[in-house]
Amino acid sequence: MGTSEVWLRLLWAALAGSVLFYLAVLRRYSSGGKLLPPGPTPLPVIGNLHNLGGVVHHKIANLARIYGPVMSLKLGFVNTVVVSSRDAAKEAIVMHDRRLAARLIPDTFRACGFADRSAVFLPSADPHWKALRGIQGTNVFTPRGLAALRPIRERKVRELLDYFRPRAGEELHIRHAIHTAMLNMVSTSFFSMDIADFGSDTAHELRDLGLRRLSEKRFSRVYSILDDIIAQRLAHTEANLEKHDDFLDALLEVMATGKMEREYVMAMLFEAFVAGGDSIAFSVEWVMAELLRNPHVMAKARAELKDVVGSKQAVDEPDTANLPYLQAVIKESMRLHPPGPLLLPHLAVEDGVEIGGYAVPKGTAVMFNAFSIMRDPAAWDTPDEFMPERFLQRATPVDFRGKEVDFLPFGTGRRLCPGVPLVERVLPLVLASLIHAFQWRLPAGMSPEDMDMSERFMTTNTLAVPLKVVPIIAN
Repeated sequence: MGTSEVWLRLLWAALAGSVLFYLAVLRRYSSGGKLLPPGPTPLPVIGNLHNLGGVVHHKIANLARIYGPVMSLKLGFVNTVVVSSRDAAKEAIVMHDRRLAARLIPDTFRACGFADRSAVFLPSADPHWKALRGIQGTNVFTPRGLAALRPIRERKVRELLDYFRPRAGEELHIRHAIHTAMLNMVSTSFFSMDIADFGSDTAHELRDLGLRRLSEKRFSRVYSILDDIIAQRLAHTEANLEKHDDFLDALLEVMATGKMEREYVMAMLFEAFVAGGDSIAFSVEWVMAELLRNPHVMAKARAELKDVVGSKQAVDEPDTANLPYLQAVIKESMRLHPPGPLLLPHLAVEDGVEIGGYAVPKGTAVMFNAFSIMRDPAAWDTPDEFMPERFLQRATPVDFRGKEVDFLPFGTGRRLCPGVPLVERVLPLVLASLIHAFQWRLPAGMSPEDMDMSERFMTTNTLAVPLKVVPIIAN
């Protein structure tokens, strides 16, 4: 190779390097000339998807330690800004809640037109979204409506306990039993019938969503089930038979006035199963795992229950208001293991959004990593430790409504999960009842230190290894 050819190659290498550097710098600025958040360099077509293998919220948390609490990722062709700290989340919600109140819609949920009728995915500026949230607030998750259905919740918890009693002393996985019980609690509350038997495949059918070409069939199957239920109830109503006084009756009354179409009723019922059944069931499993991993916490929770419930055979829902330590246990478990660790992605609907000094252009998805936010060392001492007492010692009490942005297991702002009032009643009731009725043991030969607490990323955050336990009937 001649000297001139060597110099020519070096010149081309230098020019190529300069162009790449220029493009990298250019990528850091929005069309308005403001700095975009930093982030790992994306690859063509796939963007940064290669950076996110495994447990996605863990990988994103690790990247945030490198690039900061406001970070850019390219997920395929979608420009995404990830918020990973309390302060950045607070700025985003307080300053830009309205501008970020649309949703990035995963392709899966476009099946059967679901996203176009769902209060979860419709933008908050859409009149249909406002109408649906109003209906949920006045006909579904009202204090009066929830109080009226309290006997159903207590009965379904008793049925769950009845499932465990003949299996006392046996090693068993509690996940499927709890999930089926929660689905039946939701279905009976909404339309006065069980949707799944213990051990049946129907519970899995309502939960399993995969790729769109697969979930289209699953959506169609679930919609068919729900459509049949609605048809039976309408026929029941036309025959002037006695009302059930459940949520479906309330929704059909709204539908009869012309304020809600049948497809929106089905979408609302479907949301109840996907969000309600899963998040409650897996949250119960996480709390039970943390209690077994921390025997001193289990002992304190049992002592509190004994003081409040005494020798009563069953826990009543009002009892849970007098169990502050158990409430703290639930919050601490959900802080460490939120049901949706990445929440649902928001979408910037207009320009002018800035978070942490960085521009978030219109059309950018904004993802809140609740896993990182609720472990932010600026907000929590020893954030990776399980310490329920921290919630009893806070100067400002917190609930599940995300007003204190360092604790937002169900989101915050106008996109807060509407089912929070139901969760606040069900979770303490289920857990108090399980602890009151049984002493729980790990399988023989397993110590708390041996427990596998690793996570598996699905639509809902789950234990990678299902919890195996031995129920012992309490004296």
